[in-house]
Amino acid sequence: MKYWEDLPVGRIETFGEKLVDREEVLDFARKFDPQAFHLDDAAAAANPMFGRLAASGFHTAAMTMRMVADHHTSEGGRAILGGAGLEELTWLKPVYPGDTIRVQTEVIEARPSQSKPDRGVVKTRTLVFNQDDEPVMRQVSVALVKRRP
Repeated sequence: MKYWEDLPVGRIETFGEKLVDREEVLDFARKFDPQAFHLDDAAAAANPMFGRLAASGFHTAAMTMRMVADHHTSEGGRAILGGAGLEELTWLKPVYPGDTIRVQTEVIEARPSQSKPDRGVVKTRTLVFNQDDEPVMRQVSVALVKRRP
C-alpha cells in the first residue's frame, strides 16, 4: 500500500498499454458523447480536425483512469481517499481506433492537509502517449491520500 509519504514530488511512473478498439469507441460515443465524428466514418472523414473516426476525449480520459487504477492495484494499492478535482484536462491530439495508448504520471505537489492530519494532498500531472510517443492528453489532478498510520 502506498501512502502520502510514498508519493514525493518528482516521482515519475510510466505504465499501461491499451489498444483503442473501434467497437469500444463507438459504444462509448453512443452512450456518452454522440457526436458525428465519434460515430460516423463519413462525418469524421469530412471533419478537418480528425479526418477519420476518433475516440471521444472523455473516452480517452476513462481509458487512462482504468490504466491508472490497474497500475495502483498492481503495486498493492494506494491509500487514496478520493479525488478532489481536475485542474486541467487537455486533449492534444486525436486518438483513433487502432492506436495504443500508455500513461506517464509525475507528482508535482505533495503537502499535508492543514485541517486533517491523517491525510495529505497529492497533485499529479498525467500525460498520455500514443504508439508514436506523441502526447495525446494531459491532465492535472488532485487527490486526498491517507498518511502512514
